Amino acid sequence: MHKWFSNISISLKEIIGNKRFIIGLYIVFALAAGVQSLLSGTKTFYEGGNEYSKYNNYTIFEKSFDHLKNNQDLYILYPQEHWDLYKYTPTFSVFFGVIAIFPDWVGLNLWNLLNALVLLFAVYYLPRLSQFQKGLVLLFVLIELITSMQNAQSNALIAGLLVFSFGLLEKKRAFFAAFCIVFSVFIKLFGIVGFALFLFYPKKWKLALYSLFWTALLFALPLLYIDIEQYMILVNSYLDLLANDHATSYGYSVMGWLHSWFSAGIDKNFVVLAGVLLFLIPLYKIRMYKEFMFRYLMLTSVLLWIVIFNHKAESPTFIIAMTGVALWFVFSEKNVLNIVLFTGAFIFTSLSPTDLFPAVLREEFVKPFALKVFPCILIWMKVIYDLIVLTPNQTTSQRSGS
Repeated sequence: MHKWFSNISISLKEIIGNKRFIIGLYIVFALAAGVQSLLSGTKTFYEGGNEYSKYNNYTIFEKSFDHLKNNQDLYILYPQEHWDLYKYTPTFSVFFGVIAIFPDWVGLNLWNLLNALVLLFAVYYLPRLSQFQKGLVLLFVLIELITSMQNAQSNALIAGLLVFSFGLLEKKRAFFAAFCIVFSVFIKLFGIVGFALFLFYPKKWKLALYSLFWTALLFALPLLYIDIEQYMILVNSYLDLLANDHATSYGYSVMGWLHSWFSAGIDKNFVVLAGVLLFLIPLYKIRMYKEFMFRYLMLTSVLLWIVIFNHKAESPTFIIAMTGVALWFVFSEKNVLNIVLFTGAFIFTSLSPTDLFPAVLREEFVKPFALKVFPCILIWMKVIYDLIVLTPNQTTSQRSGS
């Protein structure tokens, strides 16, 4: 019996460590998510409202390119075309124009494949993790990836870009690392937190120059379609949108958790400031910057921070946070605390929105008490603690423990 279980364990490890299998799995699920959305018909967002496609977010991205070319305001409602506002930069609209040239049944699948494969290859590009550890990370985040793709969201792409930036920095390819971070910012502004990774690498002036180059290039892209006057109108409209958007909700965030648990009025700016200060605390350990484990943990901190302190975080956003969770767990010591924290995140963050989780518990406990974000908050605090107590002697033992 022991030999039988041993053989099963070896076989599972071989499957998880098989890069071709994981790539095939990601392609299948990306296409399945697209086909499901295409075949799911339409939906309304309130009783008696307009009918919209199940891939409404894709439609928002697609139509933004037409609005840009037609000198229309990107940041107002177009209820005859889609539900909700476009909340991305004009540059992202230009980028999406490449996908928008295809019919929806092609474009939506290309969009899902882009999100899935950028994240997949970013994880495989990471140094010092075994193929088995990389396979585990990709399996751990698969549920969140599916959730993001079913909503045609860009969050997996952002997670992939940030992970890629770390791998590129580790391999001394700073020019392309800067592109990944800058591009993530031009998709969603919270990608700017990724610039914290630059602190741990030499020749910061080069990183700054590369970032300025990519920022100038990406910022100028919309000028291929509109003049500078129209561009300034769009920039002002975008800034107004962001300013008004800040006050609308708490989301699945630290602010949402505090509000749901303690029913108190929360100053979002104060909470974010506290989060920034906590995020910065480990940076006093300048001598640890040369340690891979320290830099790696900071990557996981970045991925978690940009979600748990995002007042607009929704369920599809958590592919970013769970990427941080999975990367932290596979490289961490497998003690009782870490296992309990990871299990809590897998159950309440990843499984709770799915049909595998009891609907009664989801509606009565998970949603009202923001339990989707709570495990991620605890893990982020554990990451900060790990960073503070980490010593050079620990880095080897922690890697061997994984």
